[in-house]
Order: sequence, then structure tokens, then C-alpha cells
Amino acid sequence: MPARKRSAKSNALARELNTNGAPERALSTNGTSDLTKGKGKGKDARAQSQTAVSKAVALSLVDYTLVLSLVFGGCCANVWSYEQLLKMDAHIGTTLTFSQMLFITVQSLPTFLTLPKGSVIPRLRPRQVPLRDWAVQVLVLASGSLLNNWVFAYSVPLTVQIVFRSAGLAVSMLLGHFVLKKRYSLAQMAAVAFVSAGVVLATLSRPPAPKTAGNPTDIGRYTIGVAMLTVSLMLTGVLGVLQERTYTKYGPHWKEGVFYTHCLSLPIFLFFIPDLKRGFGGLADPSTLSAASLERLGALSGAVPYVILGANMLTQLACVSGVNQLTSHVSSVSTNLVLTTRKALSLCFSVWWFGNGWNAQLGAGAGMVFLGSLLYTLASSAPLATKAAPPTQPSVPAKRKGAKAKAQ
Repeated sequence: MPARKRSAKSNALARELNTNGAPERALSTNGTSDLTKGKGKGKDARAQSQTAVSKAVALSLVDYTLVLSLVFGGCCANVWSYEQLLKMDAHIGTTLTFSQMLFITVQSLPTFLTLPKGSVIPRLRPRQVPLRDWAVQVLVLASGSLLNNWVFAYSVPLTVQIVFRSAGLAVSMLLGHFVLKKRYSLAQMAAVAFVSAGVVLATLSRPPAPKTAGNPTDIGRYTIGVAMLTVSLMLTGVLGVLQERTYTKYGPHWKEGVFYTHCLSLPIFLFFIPDLKRGFGGLADPSTLSAASLERLGALSGAVPYVILGANMLTQLACVSGVNQLTSHVSSVSTNLVLTTRKALSLCFSVWWFGNGWNAQLGAGAGMVFLGSLLYTLASSAPLATKAAPPTQPSVPAKRKGAKAKAQ
């Protein structure tokens, strides 16, 4: 009996130990699973954050790719159609500017219309930017656009116009320094001076006109054209600064800017009705086309100028949208840098496609302009690198040393 009792007690004790040990095993198992789940959640969170960053970078790249496609593709195609129209009629500038303003206004209007409840008359949506800010930009934009399109009638070749307008980098820097109180490095100023010297060299590259009775005022007209280009260049720089200040203050509402600046410009053309009639009359005249084009197109020759005008308006819309989106994302100087690169491509295409005049002096001036723009880019990235170089790491050891000294 004692042996049986002892064996029974030992069996009961073993069962009790097994029963008490089960929760411990269960607890250890649950703890391991909880740790595994915690690690899994941490990995999932890191994966989600990495995915979010990747998506943001991808969207940013897509956004900038679209903007640059509109700027380079739209603006370069616009220059081609622009020069084609001017070769048909050099005095079509006012008509061309009006057509572009009207088309962009009509195309953008549905976006800004809303239909209130209980009304059949649509109204404009509430503005994000006060009307007075757009009104100032309207005067600058309309004046600069008209001067740009009038220049061709004053014996200024398009190649010289493209190089001359690339001096917007210098204008933006001057306005940024005196108006926006920005500071620029010595390297940046040297690059802009190099660009300006190239513009002057290219502008003076035009050979003197022959002294004949049939063309006595050619140099005088060329000088007037260069003066108009200068004023237009200043207005373009002012417009860039105004847009930068507006977008900085109210946000990047570039679509609203495109609509109101073009819509409010239309009443200005009431003062140019005779020029508009003469311009549209010139488009309807098939004699503006070459003899080879008339033979090849036949009865469709009368529609060709209007087709080119339509292409000019579509590409102008793409160009304006791209430039305004670019202005809303970067500074006016950076915008001018991108536009300078685009003008270099337009210049090469104009010389190749239309066979425009080219000489060594014009080539040297254009090379100085585009090389100066590249140097400005390098000079602009250098201060950012030097500013970003000193991290906060040196201050951390100092604090730690101080803490250790206090502890000692």
C-alpha cells in the first residue's frame, strides 16, 4: 500500500506539473508569435512607406516629364508654324496674337464656368487670385506678345530673334535682385554676363544692308526691330517675376492665370481692328503660297494658311500651359534656363528647315548664349551643394561630450 500510494502521488504530481507547464508553453508560444507579428508589422510599415515614396517620386517624374514635353514639343512646333505664317505675310503679327488669345480663352472657359442651382445662366467660378493681380499681368503679356509678333516685319531675322530672346536670363536676374531681393553668386553673374555678350554679338551679326535706292531705310527698320525686342524682353522678365510672386502668395493656380490673362487681353484688340482685317485678308489670299505649293495642293491651297494657323494655336496652348506649369514649380530664373535650351533647339531647327541666314558671328554669339546658360546651371547647383554639405553631426558629438563631462 505505501508503494501504491507513493506511485499515485508521483503520478498526480507529474500531471500537475504537466498541467502547470502547458500555460507556460502556450505563453512562450504566444510571445514568439506576437514578436513575429510585430516584426511583420514593422516590415509592412517600412514597405508601405517605401512604396509611398516611390509613388511620390514616380508622380513627380511624370509631372515634370509632361511639363518639359509641353515646353519643348509645344514651343518648338509653335515656332515652326509661327515662322511659316510670317513667311506668308510678315504683317500678320496682330492677327496671330489675337487668334492665339481667343483660342486659349475659348478652350479654357468651360473649366471656369459653373451653373448655380435654380439658374440657367452659367457664372464664373470663384477666383483663387484677386482680379487686380491678373490685370497687371494682362497689360504686360499683351504688350510683350504684340511686340514679339511685330518684330518680323522690321527686317529682324527669326534666328536673331531667338538668340536675342535668350537674354531673358539676365533680365530675370536683375529683376530678381532688385525686386525679389535675391542674391546671386559671382559665378552666376559671370555666366549671365557671358550670355549677354553672346546676345550682343549675335544681334550685331547681321550684315549691313546694301546702299541702294530701293532699300534706304533697312538699317533703320532693323534698329527699330531690335529696340522692340529689347522692350519685349524686359516685359517678359517682368511677367516672370509677377507670376512667381503670385504663385508664391496664392498657390500654383496656373490654369486660372492662363485663362484670365488671355481673356482680359481680348478687349485690347478693339484698337487694332484694321490690322486684324488686313491679317485675315492676307490669309485668304492664296498668292502667299509658293508656286510649287499651289501646284501640289491645287484646290486645297486656300485652306493651307488656316490649317497652319490652327496648328499654331494648338501648339501655343501646349507651350503656354507647359511654361505656366513650369513657372508654378520653379523660379523664374530656372524657367528662363529651360526656355533658353528650348530656343537653342528652335534655332537649330529654323536654320535647318527654313535655310535661314547663318554666319560665323551669329554662330559664335549663339554658342556663347547656350554655353553661358549651361555655366549658370552649374553655378546654381554649387551653392546648393555647399549649403547641404554641413550636416548636424558635428553638434551631436559636442553635446555628447558635454553630457559626459557633466556626468563625470
